[in-house]
Amino acid sequence: MKVTQKVKKILSYYESDSPGTKRNIASILMHGKLAGTGKMVILPVDQGFEHGPARSFAPNPAAYDPHYHYQLAVDAGLNAYAAPLGQLELGADTFAGQIPTILKVNSSNSWAVTKDQAITASVGDALKLGCAAIGFTIYPGSEYAIDLMEEIREMSEEAKSVGLATVIWSYPRGGDLTKDGETAVDVCAYAAHLAAQLGAHIIKVKPPTAHLEQPEAKKVYEAQKIDISTLAKRVEHVMQSSFNGKRIVVFSGGAAKGLDGLYEEIRGLRDGGANGSIIGRNTFQRPRDEALAMLDQIIKIYQGKA
Repeated sequence: MKVTQKVKKILSYYESDSPGTKRNIASILMHGKLAGTGKMVILPVDQGFEHGPARSFAPNPAAYDPHYHYQLAVDAGLNAYAAPLGQLELGADTFAGQIPTILKVNSSNSWAVTKDQAITASVGDALKLGCAAIGFTIYPGSEYAIDLMEEIREMSEEAKSVGLATVIWSYPRGGDLTKDGETAVDVCAYAAHLAAQLGAHIIKVKPPTAHLEQPEAKKVYEAQKIDISTLAKRVEHVMQSSFNGKRIVVFSGGAAKGLDGLYEEIRGLRDGGANGSIIGRNTFQRPRDEALAMLDQIIKIYQGKA
């Protein structure tokens, strides 16, 4: 596998990691249409587990089949595909070696009454399936946040010991956070920093809004005149909070939205220095041809061509 100077520079930031782990990070960065650029677009499909099959796949019934998502990620030239255990198992042999995969090792569901996640897969499962990384969700702000952090510390240690990378979905919710606070720029920056401190190689957060949630943080933002006026500036701040841009940070796509709004958001992410996007529902809830065209346009935006 040829590795570009840009990717070599990113790998140099992971000073404590083994050659095996760096090789798996590189396999994601060097795959697909964005290979070697330091940018990435990942397809995550854990929504069936989280929200139920009909809510997730009925808008595009072909998506009930796990092979659909593997093939879509391959044909779109994406960097990686992330999913829970059962979904990856079903296509693991058919699509072996065709795209790097990320095993989502914890999940919740729409019936859960707590802001928590169950461990649903193991590092051993990820090795067996040939995955490049494990993925794990934490809920900063939740009453279960400390437990989740302790769980990923243990699983990440095991993953790194066998050469796998760790991806952390850092989604603040619960506790005293308001709904607006879940995507507030001060909260998103804190969430990204927590994931970095927990040893994540790749961090997933939501695009930050201009809302400031924490009173003490708000005083600092105002006193230091931190510019949060545009999405690009807010993303730049989240990247700064992720070890001054020395950790890979990708931003979620969120609920399905119109293409113009999505592309505008992607340009803001790009201009703020984001490493890329991880887009699920906005992809697989569209007909395949529309999804492929959309992903191609997103890739062109990250390439600076659109």
